[in-house]
Amino acid sequence: MSHKKAQNLEIDNLDIQILSILMKNATTPYTEIAKDLIVSGGTIHVRMKKLEEMGVIKGANLEVDPQKLGYDITAFLGIYLEKGSQYNEAVKQLKEIKEIVELHYTTGEWSIFAKIVCHDTNHLREVLNENIQSVKGIQRTETFISLEESIKRQITLD
Repeated sequence: MSHKKAQNLEIDNLDIQILSILMKNATTPYTEIAKDLIVSGGTIHVRMKKLEEMGVIKGANLEVDPQKLGYDITAFLGIYLEKGSQYNEAVKQLKEIKEIVELHYTTGEWSIFAKIVCHDTNHLREVLNENIQSVKGIQRTETFISLEESIKRQITLD
């Protein structure tokens, strides 16, 4: 573990091993993890509860392939705000747009950087023109269409 990774949280090597297994496959049964790590199933359960209470584990999600569900366009959007003070209100409105799957407050050229998924270019145009650009405080946007997602991964703990 690096010196900053745990930030004084009570995480030991067993916790790291458990997290590593579940980050590869969140559906791995606790009994299988226990067997692999030569501990009891109860130990895994207690450790998972502790990691959840510490906020290390934020939840477990089912990952789907948006393209298989008809979302063929992934785009990134640089959003310019009229004033930085409008950030909180803009985010509140942007949260209502279901096509936005990630949103980051950034330094640099844009105030906000978003990842959006759409069915096609017409849907993208509609989301941009009718939803995002009508949010109070947004001055303008710059759109980047992803041609391919080459890397997508969690952090590694080893």
